[in-house]
Amino acid sequence: MQEEMAKMEVKTSLLDDMIGVGDMVLLEPLNEDSFINNLKKRFDHSEVYTYIGSVVISINPYRPLPIYTPEKVEEYRNRNFYELSPHIFALSDEAYRSLRDQDKDQCILITGESGAGKTEASKLVMSYVAAVCGKGAEVNQVKEQLLQSNPVLEAFGNAKTVRNDNSSRFGKYMDIEFDFKGDPLGGVISNYLLEKSRVVKQPRGERNFHIFYQILSGASEDFLCKLKLERDFSRYNYLGLDSARVNGVDDAANFRTVRNAMQIVGFMDHETQSVFEVVAAVLKLGNIEFKPESRVNGLDESKIKDKNELKEICELTGIDQSVLERAFSFRTVEAKQEKVSTTLNVAQAYYARDALAKNLYSRLFSWLVTRINESIKAQTKVRKKVMGVLDIYGFEIFENADNSFEQFIINYCNEKLQQIFIELTLKEEQEEYIREGIEWTHIEYFNNAIICDLIENNQTGILAMLDEECLRPGTVTDDTFLEKLNQVCATHQHFESRMSKCSRFLNDTTLPHSCFRIQHYAGKVMYQVEGFVDKNNDLLYRDLSQAMWKASHSLIKALFPEGNPAKINLKRPPTAGSQFKASVATLMKNLQTKNPNYIRCIKPNDKKAAHIFNDALVCHQIRYLGLLENVRVRRAGYAFRQAYEPCLERYKMLCKQTWPHWRGPARTGVEVLFNELEIPEEEFSFGRSKIFIRNPRTLFKLEDLRKQRLEDLATLIEKIYRGWKCRTRFLLMKKSQIVIAAWFRRYAQQKKYQKIKSSAIIVQSYIRGWKARKLLRELKHQKRCNEAATIIAAYWHGTQARRELRRLKEEARNKHAIAVIWAYWLGYKARRELKRLKEEARRKHAVAVIWAYWLGLKVRREYRKFFRANAGRKIYEFTLQRLMQKYFLEMKKKMPSLSPIDKNWPARPYLFLDSTHKELKRIFHLWRCKKYRDQFTDQQKLIYEEKLEASELFKDKKALYPASVGQPFQGAYLEISKNPKYKKLKDAVDEKIIIAEVVNKINRANGKATSRIFLLTKNNVLLADQKSGNIKSEVPLGDVTKVSMSSQNDGFFAVHLKEGSGAASKGDFLLSSDHLIEMATKLYRTTLSQTKQKLNIEISDEFLVQFRQDKVCVKFIQGSQKNGNVPTCKRKNNRLLEVAVP
Repeated sequence: MQEEMAKMEVKTSLLDDMIGVGDMVLLEPLNEDSFINNLKKRFDHSEVYTYIGSVVISINPYRPLPIYTPEKVEEYRNRNFYELSPHIFALSDEAYRSLRDQDKDQCILITGESGAGKTEASKLVMSYVAAVCGKGAEVNQVKEQLLQSNPVLEAFGNAKTVRNDNSSRFGKYMDIEFDFKGDPLGGVISNYLLEKSRVVKQPRGERNFHIFYQILSGASEDFLCKLKLERDFSRYNYLGLDSARVNGVDDAANFRTVRNAMQIVGFMDHETQSVFEVVAAVLKLGNIEFKPESRVNGLDESKIKDKNELKEICELTGIDQSVLERAFSFRTVEAKQEKVSTTLNVAQAYYARDALAKNLYSRLFSWLVTRINESIKAQTKVRKKVMGVLDIYGFEIFENADNSFEQFIINYCNEKLQQIFIELTLKEEQEEYIREGIEWTHIEYFNNAIICDLIENNQTGILAMLDEECLRPGTVTDDTFLEKLNQVCATHQHFESRMSKCSRFLNDTTLPHSCFRIQHYAGKVMYQVEGFVDKNNDLLYRDLSQAMWKASHSLIKALFPEGNPAKINLKRPPTAGSQFKASVATLMKNLQTKNPNYIRCIKPNDKKAAHIFNDALVCHQIRYLGLLENVRVRRAGYAFRQAYEPCLERYKMLCKQTWPHWRGPARTGVEVLFNELEIPEEEFSFGRSKIFIRNPRTLFKLEDLRKQRLEDLATLIEKIYRGWKCRTRFLLMKKSQIVIAAWFRRYAQQKKYQKIKSSAIIVQSYIRGWKARKLLRELKHQKRCNEAATIIAAYWHGTQARRELRRLKEEARNKHAIAVIWAYWLGYKARRELKRLKEEARRKHAVAVIWAYWLGLKVRREYRKFFRANAGRKIYEFTLQRLMQKYFLEMKKKMPSLSPIDKNWPARPYLFLDSTHKELKRIFHLWRCKKYRDQFTDQQKLIYEEKLEASELFKDKKALYPASVGQPFQGAYLEISKNPKYKKLKDAVDEKIIIAEVVNKINRANGKATSRIFLLTKNNVLLADQKSGNIKSEVPLGDVTKVSMSSQNDGFFAVHLKEGSGAASKGDFLLSSDHLIEMATKLYRTTLSQTKQKLNIEISDEFLVQFRQDKVCVKFIQGSQKNGNVPTCKRKNNRLLEVAVP
């Protein structure tokens, strides 16, 4: 239960569940071993961050950790610095909130040796700030550009070394600028001391800069062909082959990332192409080789072995091949009015080639930084808040005296950073003590100003003497430089040399004769003087500068401005040391104006492997980072300080008077608490807003008491909770028992009632059955009796009927015999009379027939001709009547639908019915159209009248008309009455608006279009500005004389105005609309309704338009369009506007 309560406890301090000691200021005892053991213990538990006061120690885990998620960002957002476990997000949030809320410019200094994670730390800082600052399209674009500048600079400035697969070989300082709300506006990047010697030579096991490998791995074949490169690394002398491939690094994917990042940052396509061409030229410079040749005068000179590489370089850069070839073979020295040209031997030629490659790449890198600054700089000129992020190399101490000029410069920069760190830390401590009213006591610490003075003193400093040697006439070598150091710095307590006047080093075999040693604040470093003079000179022959300036390649020409013959400066350029010294001075001045925040990065092992902690390596880094010195400075006064409110909130349970709630001021509560705990007064002091605790043991004692008290409170809470839980369970069981008993009694009574009810129903059913059967028996007996009587009566009636039938049959037979005899007699008499009558009739009929035949013969003879004509006509009329009847009956069966658009009609059966068939079709169509029209509302009738009017005006005349048939005429496309944007326009127009549409008004001067609102009312045509709603023109309908348009598929039309009218002072209107047919139809109908005169609609591919005092011809032609199917208007001359229609 206690474990569950501990999990539920809200974490409010880094002291909660602390692994080791989260803040080294609280470490007891404080020594080197305990410091390392504490770091190791936290590292083994994946706690890679530890505090020294406000300084963050970051150990590179060499593996991904789930502590950088968006949830973690929200967890550390707007939280107190010491409220949660140590994290880089806590420092980032503290710096960002101080900048946003207190208007304090911030700087975050990230230091450590190569592979310690400085670059990743700077990315985490920037990603956190990007996540917590404001949102919005413009802000997101600025954040994206700031973040995407990292991949570009990493590709060109980082390389794989034995210590780090992505080692920054330059120092970077970025100022991120914010507005008053804390939203990023832009940034400025400064770079320091790019290791350009890596371009021409890399130590064993290391690579050149990433970009070379990325281009060869990720670029397409076509792109490589344009750059005149091949994909094989072994083709290039400047690329080391032993480490060309790095495990876990996809150079091809990184190349795509770099190109995308350059596009996001703002590089144009031609700029990107130029950059890669320069990189390719640098890569190919390493393939130029020289051979010696002897001249007639006995001097040696160099010649290029294979000129194909030189030719390709010249094609890439646009340099004349002969100019560049001469620059590699000769050197011109100018002194006042004299020029002396000397040949270069092979060694000097190789030196010139490498110097050109280094300078070309170094200047390209500086140009990239400048170009990125142009894209990410703040666009506004308002006052800005600034957060600087410094990612710079830490102390570099190589073994076997491999430390050279680069390490000397790097360590000088770290000496300056350590100096400003100590000064600002002490200043911050002193200010806090004064602010809180605590007495300030002087703190003893090592001041490394004496070492900085040894290096940078303008008279006796090492850099000053190096510059003096470089500028001195005569033979100057590294040995003469060392001799000068031995003369000037021999007595300096932090300088050691075998050649110095101090005899104690004469027998020191660890110090070679060509080396000197400086006692830095981080330890002794031995420097090899070989190369100091050459690297400080950083000499590039003027011939090469002038050759580069003559390039037709714009970027290369811009990189070498000193090559311009018109701007020749015989003054020697500043040395590398003096330039870096000035840059460091500027950086220090910049940092002193900002509130510093420190991140010290440590590398746990040299194997770049996870879960390995090398004590000796970490100890070395702790020494030269001066972390123990930092802790001692922080602990010189009071080891721990905390505001009264959180202190009281954390420890109030240790005192009965403050637990559970303290009603008075927080400071009084803390005083009561400490008095109750009997803590000695010398162990703490009360400031104005904070409690200061001198010894960490006192804080740990408070934590132990708190932990014990929390366990007691957890036990008490557990006891009370268990009692409450048992009581609650008992009351619930009691309530449940009552409910169950009530439900059971109800169930028992229901069951008993159902049993009694079913028994009663059974008894009732039996009684009802008995009664029903008894009644049935009675009914059946009565039915049988009735059936028996019926049968007997039937048999009796049958007997009586048969007897009567026999009697009637006998009587009928007798009557029939008499009737038959009488009938035979009457028949005989009738037959005799019939025979007589037939004979008499036969004679009469013969006479009548003969007479009839005679009369018929006469009639036939008289009327034979008439009889034939009448018979034909009647046969024809009869036949025609039958055919018509059949035709109409079949038409009735085959009638089409009542839809007016149904064009089906039965086929004509007979040719003679052709006109009748067509007339019937016409009558039927008119009838069904009438039936269809009877269904229309008044509004629908108006729409169809407008469509009919449009058909009469434009059918077969305007190519745009068929597309408008299926589109309803809406009129009010802009909904002016509903849209608040057009309130001003609505108030200005009192009449009903018939059509409101956005049209393009064509400018006569250049043919360009301007958006206008076209309004048609009952009496006027109006044009208004689309943005402001102001009415530009108002024309009465009576002043509109004609509308002109082309016959083609475009929306251009001209509104012609009456000459002399007030509206015609500026001339006619040439407009373009997507609803031309509707606008012209409505304008025609409205004009006809108001003026009782038909508006003239002219359809022609060439018509005149009056513009003020001039008439301009508008001509329509067919042509292909760049903008798709959109017609374009172009001015040909003062009298012709040409409209190209697709």
